[in-house]
Amino acid sequence: MQPYLSFDGNAAEALSFYAKCLDGKITFSMTFAESPMGKDTPDAYKNKIMHATLEARGHQLMASDMPPGMPHKGYEGFTLSVQGKSVEEGKRLFDALSAGGKVTMPFAETFWAKGFGMLVDKFGVPWMVNCEH
Repeated sequence: MQPYLSFDGNAAEALSFYAKCLDGKITFSMTFAESPMGKDTPDAYKNKIMHATLEARGHQLMASDMPPGMPHKGYEGFTLSVQGKSVEEGKRLFDALSAGGKVTMPFAETFWAKGFGMLVDKFGVPWMVNCEH
């Protein structure tokens, strides 16, 4: 399974941020204008992302902007989780992803992990960073 996130018009910015934070790369990106329905797309949406794929850490994260007429309702009921190979890497990932966002549980040792923390990034997406014992 792969997560697919829908954004409120800032998918390109979010994926670029995630690529930097996670040492990944965007392997595919298509705007609404570049799609077969481009000529019928309202001007305000032409440069928005219809579909994009980010590859990082051996996984894919897919995303798009909400299409015209479909409001973005935020993120609820899930959390993206990323594993650090070491506490140092976990802390780096946590700090990068939380930049401009909100820390909901500071990165620290827990009874199940050498390092664990929770955050909501600057795009409103919830994350957990974990470094197992």
